Amino acid sequence: MSDIQLIALIIFGITYLGIIFTRLPGVNIDRPSAAYCGAIAMVLSGVLTPQEAIAAIDVNTIFLLLGMMIIIATLQLDGFFQLIARKTIAYSKNRFRFLTLIVLVTGLSSAFLVNDAVVLMFTPVIIQICRSSRLNPIPYLIAEILSSNVGSAMTITGNPQNMLIGIASGISYAEFIIRLLPVSLIGLFLIIGVIRLLYRKEFGNKDCLVFPASEPVKPANILRSGSVFALVVTGFFLGKQVHLSIPLIALTGSALILLLGKAKPSEIIHKVDWVLLLFFASLFIVVAAVERTGLLTNLLQGNPISPDMRGLCLVHGTSLFMSQIVSNVPFAVLMLPFLKATGSNMLWLGLASASTLAGNATIIGAMANLIVIESAEKDGVKISFMEFFKCGILVTLLTMPLSLGLLYLQYILGWIA
Repeated sequence: MSDIQLIALIIFGITYLGIIFTRLPGVNIDRPSAAYCGAIAMVLSGVLTPQEAIAAIDVNTIFLLLGMMIIIATLQLDGFFQLIARKTIAYSKNRFRFLTLIVLVTGLSSAFLVNDAVVLMFTPVIIQICRSSRLNPIPYLIAEILSSNVGSAMTITGNPQNMLIGIASGISYAEFIIRLLPVSLIGLFLIIGVIRLLYRKEFGNKDCLVFPASEPVKPANILRSGSVFALVVTGFFLGKQVHLSIPLIALTGSALILLLGKAKPSEIIHKVDWVLLLFFASLFIVVAAVERTGLLTNLLQGNPISPDMRGLCLVHGTSLFMSQIVSNVPFAVLMLPFLKATGSNMLWLGLASASTLAGNATIIGAMANLIVIESAEKDGVKISFMEFFKCGILVTLLTMPLSLGLLYLQYILGWIA
C-alpha cells in the first residue's frame, strides 16, 4: 500500500466514524460536518486537487435534490400538505381506518414528495388528531415512519438515496416505478397488518374519532403550485420522449413554481436543506478520493458483485447491516463504484429497495425515522428504541425477502436486465 493510499484510507475511516457516531468524544461534529471535513482533508493531503474534488461532485444528483426541495417547500407554504391531511381526516371514521389512511397516504405521498418532507409535515397533524380523540399516538407515528420508507422505495424521487441511484444507473423514472411498485404496495399492507397485530387492544376500540378544527387552506395557491408539481411528475415519466433529464425537469419545475407560486421566494429558499446538499457533495468527494487511489479498484477486482441471486442477496444483506451503522444515504454513495462495475439494473434496483427498506429496522436506520422521533418528542410523545424496534424489525424481515423475491422473479422473467 502506497503512502497516498494509506492517507486516503485513514481519512476515509475517520470520516465514516464521524458519520457512524454522529458526535465523536470531545469533538463538536455531526454527520454533514464529518463528511465536509473529510472532503477538505482529502484535498489538503493531496489525494485530490481542488479541481478534481469539484469534478467528483455528481451535480445531477445535487440539482435533482435542489429542484425537489424548492418544489416541496413551495407546496408546503401554499398549504398542499395541509390539504392532504384534511382529506385524510375527512375519510377517517375509526381507529383502523385512520391507521389505513395514514399508511396509504404517507406511503404514496412519500413516493413523489420525498419522505423526509412528508413526515415533517404529517407528524404534528397525527399527534393533534390523536390527542383530540384520546388515542395513543405511538402506533400511528410508527406506522407513519414505516410507510414513509416503504412508499419512498418505489420512485427515484422518493428519497435521497434513490435519487442518487436513479441518476447513477440511468434507469428511467417509469422503469423504476414499474419494477418497485409491487414491493412498496405489498409492503404498505404488511405494515397495516403488523401494527394492527402488535397493538390489538388499540384497534379493538370501535369508537368514532373526534377531529380538531383546522385553519382554512387557500385553494388558488394550491392549484398554482399543485399544477406545476403535476407537470413535473408527468415530465419525469415522459423525460426520454421529450429528451430532458430528470434533474433538468426538477430544476425547470422549481423555476416555474418560484415564478407562479404565491409563496415568497426568500421563504422558499430559506427552507431548502442546504446542509443535506453539502453532505451529499462532501460524500462524493470522499468516496471519489478513495476510488482515485486505486483502493476500491483492488477491492472490486477481489470481490466482484455478480448480477445474479447471490449478488442480489449480498446487496440486501449488506444494506440491512450497513444502514443501521452509517444510515442508508452514506451507504448508497459508498456502493456506487461497486454497482457501476456490474452494469446490472437488477442490482441497482435491489440497492434502492433494500437500502430504503432496511431503514425501518431501527430508529437510526433512516433520516425520516429520526425526524418523526425528534418532532414527536418536542410535542411530548416519546417513542423508545425498543418500542420502534419490535415493529420495525418485523416489517423489515417481511419486506426484505419480498423485495429479494420480486426483483429476482422479474429478472428471471427477463423484465429486468
